[in-house]
Amino acid sequence: MSGRRGRLSVGVFVDVTNLARSGGYGMRYDVLREFACRGDAEPVRLNAYVSYDAERAEMDYLYRDGQYRFYSTLRDLGYKVIQKNVRWYTDENGNRFGKANADLDLAVDALLQSDNLDRVLLGTGDGDFVQVVRALQNKGCRVEVVAFDNVSAELRREADLWISGYLIPNLLPVQSSRSLAPWGEPGSRVRGVCYAHTGKGYGFLRYLNVIGPELWKTDSRQPGSPYASVFCHDSQWPPEVSVNDLPSRNLIFEFDLVRAENRENMLQAVNVQLVSGRRRLVERQPQLLTPTTGELPASLDSE
Repeated sequence: MSGRRGRLSVGVFVDVTNLARSGGYGMRYDVLREFACRGDAEPVRLNAYVSYDAERAEMDYLYRDGQYRFYSTLRDLGYKVIQKNVRWYTDENGNRFGKANADLDLAVDALLQSDNLDRVLLGTGDGDFVQVVRALQNKGCRVEVVAFDNVSAELRREADLWISGYLIPNLLPVQSSRSLAPWGEPGSRVRGVCYAHTGKGYGFLRYLNVIGPELWKTDSRQPGSPYASVFCHDSQWPPEVSVNDLPSRNLIFEFDLVRAENRENMLQAVNVQLVSGRRRLVERQPQLLTPTTGELPASLDSE
C-alpha cells in the first residue's frame, strides 16, 4: 500500500442520488476528487453510483441527453460510473413508485477494494453505512464521510473524519450569482461555522480557506492550518438564528468576506445566511421560521 508506493492510496465511493437529494445537487466532482486526494494521495478507485430511469429516457430526450452528458463528465474526471436502473412497482393502492438502490453495490465494492486502499471517502449521509465504515476501519482503512443534509448522526460519529460538503471550498457553488472573488479572498462568499461567541455583540466564524492535508489544525493561528477565521457582528446573523444557539458546529452559514472597518488586515462577515441546520432550528424555535415546501429536481443528475 502506501509503504510500497510512497503515497497514500485513496478510494472514493459516491452515492450520487443520495447526495443530490440531500443538498448536494450541483456538486463539483473534480473538487471532491481534489479533496479526497489532498496531500498528494493517489486515487486508486473513483466510483460514482447513479440512478437511471430507462423508461423516462425513452420519452424525455432532455433527461436522456442530460444524464448522458453528466455521466460523460464523470468519466472525464476519472470516475467509473455504476448505473442502477430504476425499477417501477405498483403498491396495493395502485400507486407507482420507483427504486434504484445502490447501497449494496457501493458497500461490496468498497470492502473488496479495501485491501488496496489507505483512505476511503464515502459520499453519502445514509446511516445504513455505519457497519461498512466499521468493517473498513477493521481492515486498516481510514474512513472519511462527505455529505450535506440529512446525515446520520451515527455515521458522523463512526467516521474517522466527517465534514459537511458545504464547507469544502468550491465543492458546491455559492448561492449568489454575482461575480465574486476567489473563495477566501476579500469580496468572495464562503461557508463556515461559528466556533466562538463572546456574548458581547459579536462572534467568530471559521471556514476552510484551502483544501490542505492538515485538517486537524482547526486553529487558524497554527502554521500550516488550512482554516481562516473572521469577525461577525450580531447584527449580521440571519433572523432565524438566536445568539443563544451560538457557537454551534451544526449550523452552517454562507457569508461575504469584506475588510473590517478600523481593523487593519482583518476581515469580517456580512450578508450572513443559514444554509444548513434549519431542521434543528425549526424543532427548537418553530415560531421563527415560515414553513416552506421544496421540490426535488426532475432529474437527479448533478450537471
